[in-house]
Amino acid sequence: MKKILLPTSYIALFTLALPAFAFSPAGTDVQYTVNEEAFQGYFVSAGEDAQGSVLIIHDWDGLDDYERQRADMLASEGYDVFAVDLFGEGNRPQEVDDKRAATNRLYNDRERMRTLTLAGLSQAREQGAAEQTVIMGYCFGGAVALEIARSGEAEHIAAYSSFHGGLTTPEGQAYSEETAPIFIAHGGADSVVSLEDVAMLADELESAGVTYEVGIYSGAPHAFSVFDSDDYHERADHRSWAAFNDWLDEML
Repeated sequence: MKKILLPTSYIALFTLALPAFAFSPAGTDVQYTVNEEAFQGYFVSAGEDAQGSVLIIHDWDGLDDYERQRADMLASEGYDVFAVDLFGEGNRPQEVDDKRAATNRLYNDRERMRTLTLAGLSQAREQGAAEQTVIMGYCFGGAVALEIARSGEAEHIAAYSSFHGGLTTPEGQAYSEETAPIFIAHGGADSVVSLEDVAMLADELESAGVTYEVGIYSGAPHAFSVFDSDDYHERADHRSWAAFNDWLDEML
């Protein structure tokens, strides 16, 4: 499939240069329901020549313009993209305690976490997203992506990816040799998720016979890819984004 010939590094720099108020989404917000609860995702299509699709899972801020920007960047690279909402329409927590409460609700109810994620995947395909999909997430969303990987419940998944996400495996869960390949982008200076966690995950995946790739970016803190934040690390963002795009090109 042909992709738009716009260098990944240029897209990342261009997006970073835009002030937050100037961002104009290329896609559309999508209202949907799961068990009579209202949710609002975001869909952007790459058009008829889409190479595949990407499901984005948000961080603990909830689905906002950060995920929309990433979705638009991926669409420019030739992928249909759906950013799923796991918190519920209108629930975009601002305070740390509220963010923690929203994520803990799902960490403590893994069945709900998986149900809402799979509902987002179904909604993506209803919107016309290409069936072959990579599931990826940021921070909390990275942990969710790995939850889906361990569950094996999603169909037509080409790969999974976590950017500065939680990596530990809950008791009673495990990866199987049928798990699709996994790409991990991690900051070497992450004080939230340790390098020991990275090594433990690599050992689990190696033992299970899962194909995986880990990028560790020196000096990068937790949430290193979040534009305009105190934790943003330009070099780590650009290099991990380029590696992820190469991964997508290979997987899809």
